This record gives sequence, structure tokens and C-alpha cells, in this order.
Amino acid sequence: MSSAKKTVRPSTDEKIIQMARNVRAQGLAGDDPRFNVPSRTLANVNFNEVKRIIEMGDGKTAREFFNLGQSKKFMQTMLVAEACKRLVAAGKTNSIRDLYYMTKHTIAGTRENTFDDQAESDPIIEDLEVTLDSLREELHLFASNKGAMVGEITVVDGGDVIDARRMGTGGWSVPSIVEPDVIQFRECEAKFVLLVEKDAMWRRLNEDKFWKQHHCILIHGGGQPPRGVRRLMHRMVHELKLPLYVFVDNDPWGYYIYSVVKQGSISLAYESRRMAIPSARFIGLSSADVKKYDIPEEVTIRLEDTDIARAKEIMAYPWFAGKKHWQTEIQRMLSSKVKLELEALSAKGITYASDEYLPRKLKDKDFLD
Repeated sequence: MSSAKKTVRPSTDEKIIQMARNVRAQGLAGDDPRFNVPSRTLANVNFNEVKRIIEMGDGKTAREFFNLGQSKKFMQTMLVAEACKRLVAAGKTNSIRDLYYMTKHTIAGTRENTFDDQAESDPIIEDLEVTLDSLREELHLFASNKGAMVGEITVVDGGDVIDARRMGTGGWSVPSIVEPDVIQFRECEAKFVLLVEKDAMWRRLNEDKFWKQHHCILIHGGGQPPRGVRRLMHRMVHELKLPLYVFVDNDPWGYYIYSVVKQGSISLAYESRRMAIPSARFIGLSSADVKKYDIPEEVTIRLEDTDIARAKEIMAYPWFAGKKHWQTEIQRMLSSKVKLELEALSAKGITYASDEYLPRKLKDKDFLD
């Protein structure tokens, strides 16, 4: 009985080489050199109800060398691809800012620059990602670290063993590149992962050793979690089989953070399969918590017109529109005309979030899915 062959994905290096070979072959054949770039537009984004993630559609646009409207972007894409090829071959990484300077120069005999500013090069990197079906991190590009982690897990970061139980008050700074060749998981006694929206609340929970008392991994992304944090959580959920709970403000922006973590984002729909976590659960703050936990009305904040408009947009998202409990949650906030920040829990006591609120939520399984 023959065994099924395992599909081996081409390496990033191989993908770049093949892209260059295709362009070269077209030119030698007398054809207009071109390649197809998947369309990163709202019209080309769909919600997969089976996978429960946002996905990019099949729409593509041709980027042609002899098209005057596309020739500069064609050249820029090949230039960025060549720079990434050098990074991959050298086994080095670089920031997206450094890449801009690596590829910026004045074309000989002209006054034309390859790039005038980074606002030009960043979208080209995203175009290359979707064209090659590779993460930016697989192109050996990183952004500044944003986010921290502590908890009952040991990781290996670039060969260095990091015990997240001994990271002090600041935690382990989550890097932008967290792929398995850089970050490996070792001993893990954690029972779940808790994503906290804000650094201030994360510090409170860390100082109170919430992660130790409840055997978890405590992580934050400084608001909307960056790609490195989202990708790391995705790996922990799928590789370590840990549940993920999201702890955010009770406002439309907190709901949106949860939505992006769970379903993926429209702007990064092409990476949802490696970042979105459909099993993520919303642990709070909930619009029902003011009454349930007797939170003082003085710490609530009146909704602004922009909050109301954003909340209605979120209610209409396909992944929220069909969920009665989420419709009730958002409508309750709109009816109350107020929102809550995580810090409002401090009105009940300095350690209330650690000692009372979150433990009760976990015990009662008071989650929104």
C-alpha cells in the first residue's frame, strides 16, 4: 500500500528565484515581462464561514514592465525581491525601514529615485508577500518589537533559552519574527493564553502574578496586537493546543481587536490562515459587567458619535451579524450610551481584576464566542 506524498512548500528563496526566472524567460521570448499580484482590496475579501476566517479571493492584477502606469511598481517589486533574496541567502534579517534604504537610490542618468519615501516601499513589501505567498517574516523582514509576555512556558529565541517565568516586571519582548526556525517552544505548564489589550493592565496582572496563580501565559500587544504577537499566539494555540482568551476595553475598538485576533483583518486577509484564531474567546470587558460586577457609574465614559458609528459597522460584519449574543452585547453598549476601559476595574480595588474579576469569569466560563 503506497503512502500519500507530503506536499513540500517551496522555500522563500526558491519562490524569489522562480519569480525572477519567469520574468527573464518572458523577456527573452520577446514578451512583455509581467507577474500577477493578488488584489488586496475589500472587493477581493471574503468571510469563509466553514474556516471562520477572513480570506483573500482569487482576484489578481497583472504588473507589466512595458505598461507606463505599472513599470515603476514592476521595477520596485523586483528591486525589493532582490534585496530580500540577499537577506535570505545571507541568513540575516533587516527592518522594513532598513530595506527602504537598501533599495533607495537615484537611477543612473536620471533624477528619478527608486523610492522617494518609505510610504512607497511598504506597500511593495505587502505586494511581494501576496505574490510569493510568503510572510514578511519569511522574507527576513521585521518591524519594531511591540508587545511582551510572561508565564509558564520556556521558549528558545535564536538559540537562547528564555524562561518566561523569570522575566521580571517588563516581560520578554515579543519579536517581530516568531517563526519555528527562530522561536521554539519548550517546557509549558500553561493551561491557557490571556491576551490583554493594554500594557497598564498587563503590568497589573504581572505584578499580581496572575499568570502563576492561574497557570497561564500573559501577553499584550500594546493595543492592536502586531503581527509578531498574533503569529506567536496562533502558534501557541495550534501547536500547544492552548485556549486563548481576549481581555479588552468595552468599546468598539476593543471589539475590533477581538475580531482581528479571531477572524483576521481585511488588510491582512492573505495571512489569516497563519494569524487568525477562530477558537479565541472574548472574556471581557462586557457591556453587562457594569451591573453584574457593580462597577461605579462614575468610571464609565460616554460614547462619542465615532464610537456609535464604529459599533454599528462592527454589528454588520458577517462574523458578528449572525451571532445573537454578539448583537445583544453591542446593542446593550449602544443603549447604555457608555463604554468602559480596563482600568475602570481599579475603581473596585487595586488588585480587583486579578483577584476577583478574571477568576470569576474563568470559573463561570463567562465568555463570548
